[in-house]
Amino acid sequence: MNANLKRLLCSLPVIVAIAFLVRLAFYLPTVHQTYQKVVVDFPYGAETGAVAAAIAQGRGFSSPLRMVKTGPTAWFAPIFPYLLAGIFKMFGVYSYASNLVIHFFEIAFSAFTCWPIAAIGTKAFGKKTGIAAAWAWVFLPTAIFYPVVWVWDTSLAALWLALLVAATLQLRGSDRMSWWLGYGALWSAGAMINPSLISVLPPLALWAIWPLRRRLVPALKLASAAALVFAIGIIPWTIRNYVVFGKFIPLRSNFGLELWLGNNPAVPDNWAWWLHPNDDLDEAKKYARMTERPYMEEKEREAWAFIRSHPADTSRFILHRFTLYWLDLWDAPADWWATAPWYMKLRFIFNCSFALLAWLGMLFACRARSAVAHPLAMVMMIFPLTFYLTHASLRYRFPMDPVMLVLAVFAVGYVVSPAARYPADAEAQPSESESKSDAAAREEPVTVLQ
Repeated sequence: MNANLKRLLCSLPVIVAIAFLVRLAFYLPTVHQTYQKVVVDFPYGAETGAVAAAIAQGRGFSSPLRMVKTGPTAWFAPIFPYLLAGIFKMFGVYSYASNLVIHFFEIAFSAFTCWPIAAIGTKAFGKKTGIAAAWAWVFLPTAIFYPVVWVWDTSLAALWLALLVAATLQLRGSDRMSWWLGYGALWSAGAMINPSLISVLPPLALWAIWPLRRRLVPALKLASAAALVFAIGIIPWTIRNYVVFGKFIPLRSNFGLELWLGNNPAVPDNWAWWLHPNDDLDEAKKYARMTERPYMEEKEREAWAFIRSHPADTSRFILHRFTLYWLDLWDAPADWWATAPWYMKLRFIFNCSFALLAWLGMLFACRARSAVAHPLAMVMMIFPLTFYLTHASLRYRFPMDPVMLVLAVFAVGYVVSPAARYPADAEAQPSESESKSDAAAREEPVTVLQ
């Protein structure tokens, strides 16, 4: 009986199913209120929902604003808006049925993230850590909140970044061409889901190919093949953008606006959200009048001019964004702790604990001389950089929460159990994806060394 229970608790299909049911249990009691709030009062998905509605209504990939109709857009990469548009086409634009279906997808994306989380944890620190991290994702508050409340690419981006990290760990040192072709396709799909994911593409890909560096020609062939597949995946969208806008826009066009919203004279400490054209009618009209490309270019010029002329303010903003990104902290705790409701205090404690454990896990992995500390550390340090410069929130951090969770679980195990520091069931031998010559070329083992 104990053996059967253990097998059941370690079964990834069971963990995924329970994660789905947990999220469904939180969503169903609030479905009517959610529909009223995010569909009737403010159409869900905001800009991405507006683009999806335009596609479903035959107006093409256009009109990201809710207050005015505008022309073609490259505000987003295409995968998620087209997913929403397909649902709208089948079940009605902003309909109650569409609301149910898209939340079903969001919940499924979040639940399936347990799978790559377990793969990352197992490859990095052993099976116990992998399974424990998957179970932790089942009940992680942010992993429940975003798929239940938000209609955005947030949950899909988290799933995909976890898949990319898991694939990188598995691929390291492999000379299988088919695997590298698949790796390029994974990154291409990630770029079409949320372009922010590719901020960690160069360091992760370099880490994966590094063991083959002594065999330069085969390594270059593998890397070139992956790069070619990646390029093939994004070229159609890039061509579409060039044809429509007459300018090279490989992925999305809204960087200038996001940079300006976080760097202009009206910003208090993070960003001036009320100046967003989806909230400010004057800005919306200006956007429609100028059209998207000139509007975004103007905002980018204004933002860089502000950054150059206000270095002290820019530094202060970056510090605030850093705090907000990691702790969801707008003001000093001393200013609000005495009057804050219990759930605000609990949220603050959770955010601080989660971020601290993730960083400790990374430090412990480095201390234990774990080679996998390198790619996980790359994600932790590189992925947030764009948001420090533009504007930040926990939602923008969420795609890297699976990586943070694996590190946090490892940190707990490292402190609680000395055996967890050198997991016996971590993969001490070369994986099937590596040849003997690949393994010999590696300078560092994939697992934790004593």
